[in-house]
Amino acid sequence: MPNAVNSTNVQGGDKFAALKEKARAYAERVLALPSDSFEKTVAVAVGLCLVGAVLVSGSAVALKPLQESNKSRDEKVNILEVAGLLVDGTGIDEAFKNIEPKIVELASGDYSDAVDPKTYDQRKAAKDPALSEAIPPEDDIAGIKRKPKYAKVYLVKENGQLKSVILPVSGYGLWSTMYGFMALEADGETVIGLNLYDQAETPGLGGEVVNPKWKALWKGKKVYNYSKTAVHESNLSEKGQTVEIGEVALGLVKGGVDPSKPGAEFQVDALAGATLTSRGVSNLIRYWMGKDGFGPYLAKVRAGRG
Repeated sequence: MPNAVNSTNVQGGDKFAALKEKARAYAERVLALPSDSFEKTVAVAVGLCLVGAVLVSGSAVALKPLQESNKSRDEKVNILEVAGLLVDGTGIDEAFKNIEPKIVELASGDYSDAVDPKTYDQRKAAKDPALSEAIPPEDDIAGIKRKPKYAKVYLVKENGQLKSVILPVSGYGLWSTMYGFMALEADGETVIGLNLYDQAETPGLGGEVVNPKWKALWKGKKVYNYSKTAVHESNLSEKGQTVEIGEVALGLVKGGVDPSKPGAEFQVDALAGATLTSRGVSNLIRYWMGKDGFGPYLAKVRAGRG
C-alpha cells in the first residue's frame, strides 16, 4: 500500500510539472506576441482576472475571523446600550459578564435546549423552514412573513437575581426591515430602552429611530394595560382601538404625548414626518410583545418563572 501511494504521488507530481511547463511555454509565447495582438490582449485580461479572483478569495478567507469578531462585538454593544449598561471605561466583555443568553421557544414561552445559544443565528433561522414558520397574512402586522420557532433572549442578572430581560424585535418600516432589541425590567412590562440598530429608513425622518433623544422617550413606558379598565387609545398601529386589560398597549402617537391624559404611560411620540416608519415601530412592538411573539414568555417572567 505505501508503494501504491508513493506511485500516485509521483504521477501527480509529474502531471503538475508537465502542466507547469506548458503554462510557462505558453506565457513565453504570448509575451513574445505584438502588443496589439488579440490573443495577447485576451490572455493578459484573463490572467489579471484570475489573479484578482485569487486575491479577493484569499482576503475573504483571511478576514472572516475578524469579521465574525466585529459582528459579535457590535451585537454586544447594542445589547449593552439598550439595557443602559454601556459605561465609559468598562470593557465590552467585562460589562457582558452579567448577561446570560437563553433560548426561548416562542410557542410555549419556555426555555429550550433545542439549539445552542452560542451559535444560534435568529435571522438565519427565520429563513429556514425547519426552524421557522410562515405567519398568516392577517396576523403579520410586523410585515416579517416568517418567524423563528426559537428566539435568543438575554438575561441581565445581579447577585443571581433577574434585573432585566433583553428581547430581539423586528418589523417592516417604510423602506426596510428594522432589527433591534427591547429591554424590559424584571417585571416583564416596564421599558428600559428600545434600540433599532439595523434599519434603512429615510435619513432625518424615519431614520430618527436611532436619535438618542427619541430613544430616551421609551424609558419607563409600560407595554401592557394592567389598569383596572380598558384603555381607549389612538396610536399609529390601529386607530381608535380599545386595549383590554392585559393586552399590548404600547405604541406611537402623533402630535406628542400628553402626560395629563389617561394612557400616556403607553404612548411614545411618533417620528415627525415619518408616519409609515412610526406605524412600523408600533406594529413590531405590538407583534413581538403579543401572543404570537414574546407574550407567553413575558407572562412567565411576570410570574417569576422567567
